[in-house]
Amino acid sequence: MSKVTRVVIPAAGLGTRFLPATKAQPKEMLPVVDKPAIQYVIEEAIRNDLNNILVVTGRGKRSIEDHFDQSFELEQLLIESGRDADLELVRAISKLGTIHYIRQGRPLGLGHAVLAAKAHVGSEPFVTMLADDIMAENSDLLSNMLALHDTTGCSVLSLMEVPREQIRLYGCAEVVQKGDGTVQVVSVVEKPEPSEAPSTLAITGRYLFTPEIFGAIEATPSGKNGEFQLTDAIARLSQTQPVLGVIFDRGRYDIGDKLEYLRAVVEIALGREDIGPAFAAELRGILAREFQTS
Repeated sequence: MSKVTRVVIPAAGLGTRFLPATKAQPKEMLPVVDKPAIQYVIEEAIRNDLNNILVVTGRGKRSIEDHFDQSFELEQLLIESGRDADLELVRAISKLGTIHYIRQGRPLGLGHAVLAAKAHVGSEPFVTMLADDIMAENSDLLSNMLALHDTTGCSVLSLMEVPREQIRLYGCAEVVQKGDGTVQVVSVVEKPEPSEAPSTLAITGRYLFTPEIFGAIEATPSGKNGEFQLTDAIARLSQTQPVLGVIFDRGRYDIGDKLEYLRAVVEIALGREDIGPAFAAELRGILAREFQTS
């Protein structure tokens, strides 16, 4: 069984949930404290030894490539200014891993974006990480998924319990418990109505696929607006080989949602040694003033 080293990061979406901020900049480049969201995702991949990274981009996404490229002019300015710490940060970004890019062309759904990686991935298993899902640095979700694949050779989904009224925002998985403590996915439904959902287990932004997912995507007809849903392809894949799940309950931020984005900024900032204590003091002051006036 080959070791998983490749990761695919779909980043071609238009980011309409965050308009007008995303009118002229990619949603993946929205800053979370002082790093763009997609950098957190790539750093998570690197921590898990996923060093061969393909980012699937689209029109208007050039700033993603520029961010992870070298910036000789900026580096020279920092050298001349004696700003060694900033220089080290900037240089580290361009050395994170081997990052490749491919354009999706038209944004025809998540399944179509994953399919764009077929030639790069070939016949190897790979991880797909959504760029608007970031995980806390101490999260073990991805490492647990990789470990489960190592022992089974199966595709693995990340699953999280959500309130029933929110399941309509996600792909939904129905699972059965296996004797070894893992769960196997028996059906998936894309964004079901709460009353019709088979469970409250949402499929979140970390997937580990065997290469057979590409055939499943190709065999899946397009749906609404001509988009190819990854959930539909997973359902097809599960008919021919086991698809397993890892259930987790903390450490995820959906930074495509405005409230979740703000929560990510606050919690990540509070956890920083350099700014956390001062930021906590600022928050206490803001809350005290709010309670005084309410």
